[in-house]
Amino acid sequence: MVPVLHLSVVVRDLDEARSFYVDTLGCRPGRTEDGWMDVWFYGLQLTLQHQPEFVLAPGRQGSRHFGVALDAAGFTELTDRLQSDERVVWVVPVTTDRTGTPLQQTKCKIADPSGNVIELKTYLDPDAALAAR
Repeated sequence: MVPVLHLSVVVRDLDEARSFYVDTLGCRPGRTEDGWMDVWFYGLQLTLQHQPEFVLAPGRQGSRHFGVALDAAGFTELTDRLQSDERVVWVVPVTTDRTGTPLQQTKCKIADPSGNVIELKTYLDPDAALAAR
């Protein structure tokens, strides 16, 4: 079996979370049971747990987040689509760091309806950017 990375996050409303991950982000839905569902977030099995009592109050997320690094075309397509969707909450707008170097990265952070922060990024040179230093 090929390993599958798995992450579970709490959400305040399962239908609202499903709409965000499937309709807004374009994730493929997976298994669904009472109180939870899986979505496929760029190869990650993401379980959305309906546990509103554990959702953090707005602004309390700190640096906690998860995300995905995409190729430049995929990043641009996704962020352009998200920017035209008024329901998307931008935690950090699209910015580029280390411009003109092999470490150049373009990134942003958005929040799902329950406040879970998602980082989206692309690297000019993924091998250089992800190399151990």
